[in-house]
Amino acid sequence: MNDKQVVAIHAANYVKNGMLVGLGTGSTANYFIEELARRQLEENLNVTTIASSTVSMIKAQSLGLNVIALNQVSEIDLYVDGADEITPDMTLLKGRGYDLVLEKLLAKAAKQFLVVADKSKLVERIGTNFVIPIEVMPMAWKTAKRSLEAIGGVGDLRQNVAKDGLTVTSHGSLVLDMSFDKSISEAQLNQLINNTPGVVEHGIFCGLASGILIAENGNVTEEYWK
Repeated sequence: MNDKQVVAIHAANYVKNGMLVGLGTGSTANYFIEELARRQLEENLNVTTIASSTVSMIKAQSLGLNVIALNQVSEIDLYVDGADEITPDMTLLKGRGYDLVLEKLLAKAAKQFLVVADKSKLVERIGTNFVIPIEVMPMAWKTAKRSLEAIGGVGDLRQNVAKDGLTVTSHGSLVLDMSFDKSISEAQLNQLINNTPGVVEHGIFCGLASGILIAENGNVTEEYWK
């Protein structure tokens, strides 16, 4: 059993009967979905889920989990997902995939948001290993980019995997991958990007995580918690 599977199963232990649970996206989230389905089948766990992506929705439905839409609720009990970077104050970088909007909506709607990762995701500050993904309206990407450059941003539109076009998110947005001067704190950067016209959403998750579960060599630790 690899570390991703170990931490996903550990996180699934937080799920109780009757809970409304947000499902993340990615390889670790897939293990979490599989464990929920196993508990439903073998332990008669009664759970309702909301997926952060079409991929996770299809995965959950294929395993027999009940999946509803976010527009049916205003709050969820628990959201479990991974992150690309995690700082000591539990600021996260997410969204190297294409589902930033729904991921942040679920994180905000959750009474408890647990982040599952391995030790390599722990950093001192956001932007250490990855650029910051910023979803922008297609009609406004140039003006948004200029505004972001004015606060020190450097970057460009993300190309698709084939490098023959641009990445388009599930919400029809384009993605600017930007890096910023390290003198700007994550909290400041979060606010500055939020205040940029044309920005739909971005990958800095500030003040949203409830706890961080880190897997290393088959063991899980609660690295940070509030």
